[in-house]
Amino acid sequence: MTDTLPLDLTPVIAEQPDPVLFATVSGAHLYGFPSRDSDVDLRGVHLLPAADLVGLREPEETRSRMWDRDGVEMDLVTHDVRKFVRLMLRRNGYVLEQLLSPLVVHTTDAHRELTALAPGVLTAHHAHHYRGFATTQWRLFEKTGELKPLLYTFRVLFTGIRLMRSGEVQAHLPTLLGEVAEAPAYLPELIAAKVEREHGDADVDHARVEADVERLHGVLDRAQEASELPDAPRGYDALHDFVVRVRLEG
Repeated sequence: MTDTLPLDLTPVIAEQPDPVLFATVSGAHLYGFPSRDSDVDLRGVHLLPAADLVGLREPEETRSRMWDRDGVEMDLVTHDVRKFVRLMLRRNGYVLEQLLSPLVVHTTDAHRELTALAPGVLTAHHAHHYRGFATTQWRLFEKTGELKPLLYTFRVLFTGIRLMRSGEVQAHLPTLLGEVAEAPAYLPELIAAKVEREHGDADVDHARVEADVERLHGVLDRAQEASELPDAPRGYDALHDFVVRVRLEG
């Protein structure tokens, strides 16, 4: 994976009001098809003080901000560690992709420990997340005709297929093309087109891509049926202990 980031993002972490356990880049940069004007999707986990969780006021478990930095649109979302871990336990592939993203802006020992615990939440039912995400993106493609949601459709299907087969999370589409044998041959051309323009129409044979998407849904279904992943997360106790210890250590 060779995609690089357009600017130094470390100062963004220093600006946050609470300690940040990790921050990574998600979105098109992680998926392997950023365009020249793609925004930067920065995702991470912050650590609220214990006092914020035991009083009467509702804690700010999720923080979201969008702004322009040096001509680049930034999108920052962080969750408190307890909320993030709960999302991990809900068969949420999206947060796992954030946690395991190789585009690391900020890391800590807690990040590395949480990464090591991630396999304990993987289940065969994560296929539902990717199946649903692909369906949503396909509907968006049918509505807009844009290339971006079409590539998202293929990306999430391939991520789900590979996860079911290998037990590993891989979100980088160019890498997935070399690992999922059922990938259509025309996808590298679509990736190259997306790099040139963020919001362009997809110049494709609609019937052909529709047939391929339907076929890949079937591949995902069969991969789930054959998967050796468990039916339920196995890492609940270890994650509970992690959250308690990190919180108390502050």
